[in-house]
Amino acid sequence: MDIILCHTTADFDTLGAAVGLSRLLPGSRIVLAGGAHPTVRDFLALHRDEYALVERRSVNPQQITGLHVVDTQWRSRLGKTADWLDLPQVEIRVYDHHGGGDRPASSDIAASHRWVEAVGAATTLIVEQLQSQSIALNPIESTVMALGIHVDTGSLTFDHSTARDAAALAWLMAQGATVAMVAEYVNPSFSQPLQALLTQALDRLHSETYHNHSIAWVTLDLPEFLPGLSNLTAQLRELTDSSALLLGVTYPAKGEGRRGVVIGRSAIEGTDLGHLFQTWGGGGHGKAASLTLREPDLPLVLTQLRQGLIAQIPDPLSARELMSSPVRTIRPSTSITEAQRILLRYGHSGLSVVNKAGELVGIISRRDLDLALHHGFGHAPVKGYMTLNPKTITPDTSLPAIENLMVTYDIGRLPVLQGDDRHPDRRQLVGIVTRTDVLRQRHRQDFPTPDETQPPQPACPWPTDPQGLLRSRLLPQLWDLLQTAAAAAHRRGWHLYLVGGGVRDLLLSQLLAPETQSHSPKPLILQDIDLVVDGFHEALTEAAGVELARELQQVYPQARLDIHGQFQTAALLWHHDPVLGSLWLDIATARTEFYPYPAANPEVEASSIQQDLYRRDFSINALALRLTAPRSGLLLDFFGGLLDLQARQVRVLHANSFIEDPTRIYRAVRFAVRLNFSIEAQTISYIRYALQSGVYDRTQGENPIAPALQTRLRSELQLILGAAYWKPALQLLGHLQALGCLHSSLTLTPPLWDQVRRVDHYLRWLHRSSGTDPASPLTPTATASPLYPWLLRLETLLAALAPPWRRSVAAKLQLPAESLDRLGNLATALETLPAQLDHCQRPSQIYSALQPYDVATLVLVAVQSAIPLRRKIWHYLSQWLMVKPPLNGHDLQQLGYRPGPQFKVILDRLLGSDLDGELGNGESGPVSETARKDRAIAFVRHHFPHRP
Repeated sequence: MDIILCHTTADFDTLGAAVGLSRLLPGSRIVLAGGAHPTVRDFLALHRDEYALVERRSVNPQQITGLHVVDTQWRSRLGKTADWLDLPQVEIRVYDHHGGGDRPASSDIAASHRWVEAVGAATTLIVEQLQSQSIALNPIESTVMALGIHVDTGSLTFDHSTARDAAALAWLMAQGATVAMVAEYVNPSFSQPLQALLTQALDRLHSETYHNHSIAWVTLDLPEFLPGLSNLTAQLRELTDSSALLLGVTYPAKGEGRRGVVIGRSAIEGTDLGHLFQTWGGGGHGKAASLTLREPDLPLVLTQLRQGLIAQIPDPLSARELMSSPVRTIRPSTSITEAQRILLRYGHSGLSVVNKAGELVGIISRRDLDLALHHGFGHAPVKGYMTLNPKTITPDTSLPAIENLMVTYDIGRLPVLQGDDRHPDRRQLVGIVTRTDVLRQRHRQDFPTPDETQPPQPACPWPTDPQGLLRSRLLPQLWDLLQTAAAAAHRRGWHLYLVGGGVRDLLLSQLLAPETQSHSPKPLILQDIDLVVDGFHEALTEAAGVELARELQQVYPQARLDIHGQFQTAALLWHHDPVLGSLWLDIATARTEFYPYPAANPEVEASSIQQDLYRRDFSINALALRLTAPRSGLLLDFFGGLLDLQARQVRVLHANSFIEDPTRIYRAVRFAVRLNFSIEAQTISYIRYALQSGVYDRTQGENPIAPALQTRLRSELQLILGAAYWKPALQLLGHLQALGCLHSSLTLTPPLWDQVRRVDHYLRWLHRSSGTDPASPLTPTATASPLYPWLLRLETLLAALAPPWRRSVAAKLQLPAESLDRLGNLATALETLPAQLDHCQRPSQIYSALQPYDVATLVLVAVQSAIPLRRKIWHYLSQWLMVKPPLNGHDLQQLGYRPGPQFKVILDRLLGSDLDGELGNGESGPVSETARKDRAIAFVRHHFPHRP
């Protein structure tokens, strides 16, 4: 018999989970370990007979074959039924939501199977299993399960609630859960004794403030135990507007002296009451917990719990951590028109105005500038329109204080001023905090939950400790390298971030291989790592990244240091290093960028990490993980990248992104195909608009230097056409009409697609015959130039252009000189070769006609030609090109011939006869090499009897 155990003082979550589990285990029985919350007790008074409930005393332990514990992992919460856990031959399973995620809760139940995941209610886990098995519920069952989720998630308002809980509730509603009954039991009315106790508690309440959080506590002595104390605690916290509240109650126990109960509620981010209460044998959630004591010293217990709670409260964020630095400033004499141009360039909503000494004298907003321009004062200086004596803050101003200033004075931005040690009477502008910075911090969700419209996930994929995940997934040597870099940055007072693809791939590895599937995942191989240095509280020059790279090279002298002058970034490169393998570590200063015209290289300036992420291409690449203290391990996601990773989609950050940089179209396709993602619908519309706008043609007409349509575009084409996934990527580029970036007339038509596939057919044959990697260069013959698969595919695409454009587009992409010549002469080859080969029937004739052409040219001709011509070229490339004359110059000398020009005539004639099968290498059937050589000697002596 299967027994489902609910913990003592059963709440709706343990009951709801048990009821759902009873449907998964036909014939099972539910046992309440001891007592129930008043509302649960009242609910069961009416509905007990609807569920598979039995009394503990009616269970024969010898008949138990399986124990299923719901909503707890502690024996102490199972009362006397905990003795059943020691029965032999009993399989034990645990279903719980406390301590899920990266930090599992400790447990003293030796279970054979555990389902412990970071969701808002244990009932949610059971609902997902019911859904997966397509088990329907009746209204009575679905109602009690809905109550379990509502009560344990505060109707989805507690911060441990997830979208999985919401999806579970939606399914239960569809199964017939009664809303009226849920409302009745979720918000029960206070009994008369509880109302009197509430008044007494309000009179005795104590409170203190720590970091702007109000912490309240109260102790009460009762003549007897009174049910409903958890509801009383929640009501007390709401009435007093406390951030956290501890309620301690003592009451006489029959024959056991006095007992005490402590109940806690907290709304303070970063606190974990469940973990705190475990020290005293209690437990619960991060925001709600309780414990029971015998002969308690309540004042002492509450004091220690209060001190432990205060220790958990993180230091509040300050302006130093929120602000952007350096600040874009202008002088009072700057004209309105120029100020407007600067706003447009950097995307700001306001500018700080400073005097010659760098002291703040005012602020001007976009609204101020718009009004001045509207009235025709574009020529006027900003000093006549700026706000004087603006409100300011210091680097140490806390986030709550910043919020109060913004709300009180309706301010959208607050300059951050810091004293100058050399001039104590002066305060320098070191940063600015905007309303966006504050809102982003208030509403930041580090770890998104699955979309409610998607099927439930088997486990919460997002780590609660990203840095711990990084350390566990990286090779120890690579982790040490990152820590060395972080320590060097920290000594300089900088922050260091891992950004871009490294963070993306780390989180993707967690999404694709959740903890429930693999306890020992393979190390994450990162061969290209991007680090960004942020000045944090002081402005940096672009050379900061270079400075950090130079120090790292002192520690790792085997690495080569490359400095990219224009952008002042540095890269450390390891090539086949015995410890780090092949690694590219790029280090740059946080920067912002501006494109002077579409497809240009961007102009960059040192900036903040926020601006650095804002300049990136897609949300999934605009993620950053802080490596330095304080708050090392902080995951920055300002643009919904985590949600897009979970939705498996590529989404661009800005509407004009593809107009500024067309290579981002190709990057979107590359990431989508490589990661098996889709491109978000709005992003596709931005791509199509950029391609149809004609901006690329205009740009190239007006600006001869357009790297995003030249060298950088070639680099993206090389990555795509040289990858194993080139076929779906090229098809997607064709579907988007993105080949128009090369030339407006180029489209991936069905005939062109067939031509590219024919090229691939030849390349695959050549790779098989040579035993080489599909992406590696090929050498068809010892004297032929290497064939690069990506380049031959690109030339095939360019060969589809009208003859006048082939060479010019290839030159724009800066392809090799031989590619330019090949494409420039292709029209002639396409015209002359068909006529030449039309009269060639013997292999030697075909060989003679094709031998002057390089292999790549013949491939380009073949894929555009009719089948008869294509067949002749194919035979030449696959068979006859590999044939060598059976004799060589040394053999002729042995026969008595004197070296000279006639050697070539003899060998060419000999090769032609061999190709035509006259020496037994063709139509006459294969013969041995010895016989073939003897025939060749006879052929030479017969046709060239006179020796020179």
